[in-house]
Amino acid sequence: MDPHIKAMLDAAEVASAGQAAPPLDAIPPEMIRAGYRMQRQAQNLNAPKDVTASDIMVDGADGQVPARLYVPANAPAVTPLLVYYHGGGFAIGDLETHDGHCRRMAAYAGVRVLAIDYRLAPEHPFPAGHDDCLAATKWAFDHASEIGVDPARIAVGGCSAGGNLAASICVDMKNDPQRKIAFQLLLYPGIWPDEETQSRKDLDGPVLTKAAIAWFDKCLAALGHPQAHRAMLGAADVAGAPPALVITAGYDPLKDEGRDFAAKLNAAGVKATHKEYPDMVHDFLIMGDVSPAIDTAAHEIAAQLKTALAQ
Repeated sequence: MDPHIKAMLDAAEVASAGQAAPPLDAIPPEMIRAGYRMQRQAQNLNAPKDVTASDIMVDGADGQVPARLYVPANAPAVTPLLVYYHGGGFAIGDLETHDGHCRRMAAYAGVRVLAIDYRLAPEHPFPAGHDDCLAATKWAFDHASEIGVDPARIAVGGCSAGGNLAASICVDMKNDPQRKIAFQLLLYPGIWPDEETQSRKDLDGPVLTKAAIAWFDKCLAALGHPQAHRAMLGAADVAGAPPALVITAGYDPLKDEGRDFAAKLNAAGVKATHKEYPDMVHDFLIMGDVSPAIDTAAHEIAAQLKTALAQ
């Protein structure tokens, strides 16, 4: 494991020694969100400052939802766009938890980034978040000229649950003749496969624990829903989806499903590249200040995004 990340985890373990954490069900979701927000913001204080961030409203499935448009310094009048869906198990996370990461992607790839503040479970169970992100993505295509975007070079991306949203939207929109997604950036995505992977069986944390995954599943309430296939992507028909970059982390329970989804894309004729960062943990890209290796990884990922959208 990356020594800086290990030091962070060791310090957290010492700080919480002897204190039994209450079950997540016993804590109001807003309190969990506030704690997550404080933690991740504190780990991203050195994200690029020369990125203009504007809070706007975009179409959701049931009225408008907040979004944030990031424009890199000295950007031309028109650039490619990354529509970004934050992680957090569909229940936590927001524009602030992922602000530093979105700034890095904008600055390092030289593209505009539109982060979507979709509705969260359990207050808004499945498929509210998926529907919001789908509507917001269509909005980005339809309003491309207003936000300085080339509609032929729009990518979608997300981390963890956001990776699920990005992959799902690529399936939902693959036959849309007017709105062709150019690329999907799947960062340690939660695919919710049909069968439990070995890494989900073997790994209980760090960062993403079995208890947290169970709580996220309960909040989302997708299992048994008529549209559950939009979240449980193990059997998704991905033929015709856009090319992908799938990133996984060596100390992440989700690593096997990310690897397997990249293989599934390739088997369906979709060009997918898989890269694992073996010494990293779940959520590492939104802990930018914890280790120099995270910023290096962000540069590498952004370079591939830039290349994919250059044509």
